[in-house]
Amino acid sequence: MARPKEFDKDQALGAAIGVFGEHGFAGTSATMLTDAMGIGRQSLYDTFGDKWQLYCLAVERYAASETQAHFAALRSGPRAIDGIRRMLERVVAEAHQPCLGVGSISEFGKEQADLVQIHAAAGIPLRGAMAARIRAAQQEGGMKAALDADHAAGFLIANIAGIRLAARGGAGDDELRALAQMALQALE
Repeated sequence: MARPKEFDKDQALGAAIGVFGEHGFAGTSATMLTDAMGIGRQSLYDTFGDKWQLYCLAVERYAASETQAHFAALRSGPRAIDGIRRMLERVVAEAHQPCLGVGSISEFGKEQADLVQIHAAAGIPLRGAMAARIRAAQQEGGMKAALDADHAAGFLIANIAGIRLAARGGAGDDELRALAQMALQALE
């Protein structure tokens, strides 16, 4: 009879997200993963498959979590522009934490079909929600009416990635806040 697993799969996956976020796929070894996850190598393979399968699970979990946090921020505030502002403030507040989403795109681009699917599953609904909030902000007078909402959503997504990359490169909090403010001013 097989012994039951003696670890929390969700906690172990959360630890893997941290390692992959910090070091990327290529820079992460199985030993780094097992040490962070608090499991043995065999448990890693039995539970999560190989390193690539674990990486895809980590990116998928991270993308779902970040997307939900963005949705929540977008829905906050009495006006649509308030939700957009809060989303950017959230990104700035967490920008010094490694972003597995930006990291995976930087490392693989569109080379891996698995990752392309994961990014699309999170990115398409997020972009749609952002565009909808931009349209609402335009109707409320909080954003330029002449802006194409879909292009403006793409602009915000690019700025979010830029803020996270700037933080990774050592930008301080004041600079990150300024980047977010400039992105918002471009749309107002």
